[in-house]
Amino acid sequence: MSAAEYPDSQTQDPADEDEFRALVGDDVEPLQAKGARYIPKPPELTPGILERRKAAQQEQLKSGNLLDPASIINVLDPYDFLEFARPGVQHGVYKNLRQGKYEVQSRLDLHRHTVEQARVALWDFVEGCQKHGVRCALVTHGKGEGREQPARLKSCVNHWLRQIDNVLAFHSAQKQHGGVGSTYILIKKNSLARLSTSEKLGKSKRS
Repeated sequence: MSAAEYPDSQTQDPADEDEFRALVGDDVEPLQAKGARYIPKPPELTPGILERRKAAQQEQLKSGNLLDPASIINVLDPYDFLEFARPGVQHGVYKNLRQGKYEVQSRLDLHRHTVEQARVALWDFVEGCQKHGVRCALVTHGKGEGREQPARLKSCVNHWLRQIDNVLAFHSAQKQHGGVGSTYILIKKNSLARLSTSEKLGKSKRS
């Protein structure tokens, strides 16, 4: 029998294709064979989209806040302990931080913050602490238990603090300071604080 009487399953009538595109638009390709998969075309990078991306990148550079977006951050369990220390941080110093023995000189509460608000607030908070000579700070982020996305802010804080050079170490807080819903941060000394320490060391050596 001829192909005209029994058309091949992969042959498509032009009229059918026109009708298909009238229904779904030009961004979707019709399936050409059994087992074929629908693969949407990537969105077109219009001048407007490119301009918005450029503006966002410029805003990041202007603010200096280069912390990662939440979309690429691994989610923790609400009851996980946060712990981190950069190479060179003395064991005794980190132990004191972990045990809550340092005075908490500044606090940041991220409750009721969106993820983006928290990203901005945490960056500004650490920068402000370092500028004003704060050595030990406390960030309260909550555990996020029972939420649709548990521990989301906590996971973000754990990820972001590692990206901030002025953070030397951090650890989940003691119970009296919020437990695993809060985190102690050890912040690098600013230039004035380092100068003051050098002067004190110099005086102690002379005495």
